[in-house]
Amino acid sequence: MPIAKAQPGSTLLNGNDHTLIMIDHQSQMSFATKSIDATVLRNNAALVSKAAAEFKVPTILTTVAAESFSGPIYDEIQSVFPDQKPIDRTTMNTWEDQRIADRVNAIGKGRIVLAGLWTSVCIVGPALSALDQGFEVYVITDASGDITEEAHERAVQRMVQAGARPITSLQYLLELQRDWARGETYDETVKTAIQNGGAYGLGLIYAKSMFNASEGH
Repeated sequence: MPIAKAQPGSTLLNGNDHTLIMIDHQSQMSFATKSIDATVLRNNAALVSKAAAEFKVPTILTTVAAESFSGPIYDEIQSVFPDQKPIDRTTMNTWEDQRIADRVNAIGKGRIVLAGLWTSVCIVGPALSALDQGFEVYVITDASGDITEEAHERAVQRMVQAGARPITSLQYLLELQRDWARGETYDETVKTAIQNGGAYGLGLIYAKSMFNASEGH
């Protein structure tokens, strides 16, 4: 019989074990994205960015043809990392850009978390490539999108079949926190959840305003 231990599972993420890559969250890519509402997408991109910054996750920002075609990366992302200039590519597959490979190797994490536009091209490419090279890959599916729901879902299905693990934006934030008694990040996690956590954030506002609730006891 297995023995229960009060410790996290090995596939749960923490701030020290992965690199986050935010790919092509740009205006031109967003115009044709129909699998998710643009406002929701921008909100989720902000939530992921804030979570990564709070937990000091090494983060790579990358764009494609930012100045000649696709426009700048979302301000919701850039404002969280004001000193980081996104790596601007010509390759549709981020993983085929040597600068990305060099940055991933310099960071030295065996897990890669991906989010971006479009799921079937800009996320499938690096996901399958990283998996093929022995990395573990997680995909934040609601901070990604595609031209149709079908395109997005088939892309996610393809990556899952290859071994990628799908997660959501709020799940990413709360998985990094994981214990409400973790006081050094509690306030910022709650702040991010209130600002970008949708109905969950509303619940936090209510609980803290009405009876000063605290999950950490």
